[in-house]
Amino acid sequence: MQHFTSVKDAYNIDKLVNEALLMKKMPYADKHLGKNKTMGLLFFNSSLRTRLSTQKAAQNLGMDVMVMNVGADSWQLEMNEGVIMNGDKAEHVSEAAAVIGQYCDIVGVRSFPGLVDREYDYSELVLKQFMKFTGKPIVSLESATRHPLQSLTDLITITEYKTVERPKVVLTWAPHVKALPQCVPNSFAEWMNIANVDFTIAHPKGYELAPEFSGNAKICYDPKEAFEGADFIYAKNWSSYEDYGKILSSDPAWTVSEEKMKLTNNAKFMHCLPVRRNVVVDDAVIDSANSIVVQQAGNRVWAAQTVLKEILLTQMRVESPYLF
Repeated sequence: MQHFTSVKDAYNIDKLVNEALLMKKMPYADKHLGKNKTMGLLFFNSSLRTRLSTQKAAQNLGMDVMVMNVGADSWQLEMNEGVIMNGDKAEHVSEAAAVIGQYCDIVGVRSFPGLVDREYDYSELVLKQFMKFTGKPIVSLESATRHPLQSLTDLITITEYKTVERPKVVLTWAPHVKALPQCVPNSFAEWMNIANVDFTIAHPKGYELAPEFSGNAKICYDPKEAFEGADFIYAKNWSSYEDYGKILSSDPAWTVSEEKMKLTNNAKFMHCLPVRRNVVVDDAVIDSANSIVVQQAGNRVWAAQTVLKEILLTQMRVESPYLF
C-alpha cells in the first residue's frame, strides 16, 4: 500500500478487516515495524477520534508521532499553483509539504470541504498537493469527499457484530443544525458497495449522493421502510450534493427513534461521532444495549494501525527488497 485515501487503495478489504481484528488481540506484535520511523499528523480541521486513534495506532507500531494544527501552529498555506502570493498566505504547499516529507516517513492529512464550491471541493486539491509534494505516503484523515479510515472502522465493526453472513446495512440521513459534508456517507457507501452486505441508503429527496458513491445501493425515501429488517442502522447527516452544501430539510421524522428501531432485526446502532443527541438520535437509542458507537470508535485504532502496518511493510520492501 503506497497511500490510503479511498477504498481503491485497499488491495483486499476482507484481509484488512481480518488483520485489524487480529491486531486488536495482539496490539503490540508489530512494534518493531515502526522503529526509527516518524508519522506526521496534519490537521486543517478539528478532530478527536481521528487524532487520538491514529496517534495511538502509530505508537503501537513503534513510531514517533508529530502533530500539527495547520494554520494555528504553522503558517497559512497557499494550495494553488502559479499564484501571486500577495495575500494572507505566507507559505506555499510545495515547500511546506516537501519539508514535512524530509521529517516524516508517513504523513496523515485532515482537511474538510468548504461546502461552497462543489467542483473545488471534489477536486481534493489539499490531499493531492500533499501527495504531489511530500514524496512520502499520505493517509487521509478525512478529506473533502471521503473518510476512509472511518469506513474501514465501520466495516471492522459490522464484521465483529454481525449475526448473519450478509447483514442488511442501512445508512440513514438524519437532521442536523449545521450543513455537514458528504465525506462520511460517500466513503461508507463506497466501502459497503464492495462489502458482502445488503446495502440501503435512506434520505429525503434532494439528498442523493454523487452516483459514483451511491453505486448499486438501494435508495429509499421512507425511513420506516428502510428500517424494516435491518441488522445495522448507521445514522449520519449530510448536506445536499446537487444543491451543494444546502440544508433542504430538518424533518424530525428522520431522527433515529425507538419506534423505528423496533422495525429492525434487533439492529445495532452506529454513528461516527460526534453526534447531536435528540436531533440525530434519541437518547433511548444511543444509550441502549444495541448502541455500539463507543465500540465503533474504539475500532478506529485498529483500522489506522492496519493501514499503517501495510504502508510500513511496503516501505520495507522498497528499502530492503532482499528481505522479502
